[in-house]
Amino acid sequence: MSTSRSTPALSRAAIVNRLRAAGCVFAEAEARLLVEAATSPTALGEMVERRVAGLPLEHIVGWVDFCGLRVLVDPGVFVPRRRTALLVDRAVALAPHGATIVDVACGSGALGLAVATRVDRPTVHAADIEPAAVRCARRNLAPYGGHVHLGDLYAPLPPELRERVDVLVANVPYVPSAAVDLLPPEARIHEPLVALDGGADGLDVLRRVAADARDWLAPGGHLLLETSGDQVAAALDVLAGSGLDPAVARDEELQATVVLGRR
Repeated sequence: MSTSRSTPALSRAAIVNRLRAAGCVFAEAEARLLVEAATSPTALGEMVERRVAGLPLEHIVGWVDFCGLRVLVDPGVFVPRRRTALLVDRAVALAPHGATIVDVACGSGALGLAVATRVDRPTVHAADIEPAAVRCARRNLAPYGGHVHLGDLYAPLPPELRERVDVLVANVPYVPSAAVDLLPPEARIHEPLVALDGGADGLDVLRRVAADARDWLAPGGHLLLETSGDQVAAALDVLAGSGLDPAVARDEELQATVVLGRR
């Protein structure tokens, strides 16, 4: 006579100890999220092992809390960072009622989603070169009628958006190539390199976005990009050289810097 044995459930304390031993700083909070996300003791054990092996928690549980929203994040997709809330706040402040919002290099679509939820009657378009990101962004933006396009920056956007975009957001990569290897393993191993590597000085993609922004922005429309504090002067020069009126916003608590260009 055969008997089936179920996998014993890990205790919360045991999970916390495993995570802490693996170097997880917020072991208690992570343990709670893993327990809540698991569908069975077996699944929980597998999820804990994946986290101990270094996979991002967000990829394991399938979502991240971003600007108070549960944003879906699939494996291989860039995980939105808390500091990017500054970019969202500034974009919302600049968006008129019925704004046309475009999020290029959108990743999970978190920026477009976070802005859309705080603007009255928005039209939202997003684009990314990574198929996995596009699939994820479509799931996030579908409840808001968002349109997500596969392709490089502006290339896949509908031509009728030219000179009609009120708010153009882009959380482009801005880590200099030589510094990518210094990133935490969670990022450099499990997130796409195209979402991290910004070229020799970290501003290659920012330059490409700024160069064509005027073609898409409505009169008075704004481009917003995240960057690092030591790149501000160069980034502002890029915006000015692209025919935009440049400005900068900072948040010391978030350790965030955003450059803005107004058409």
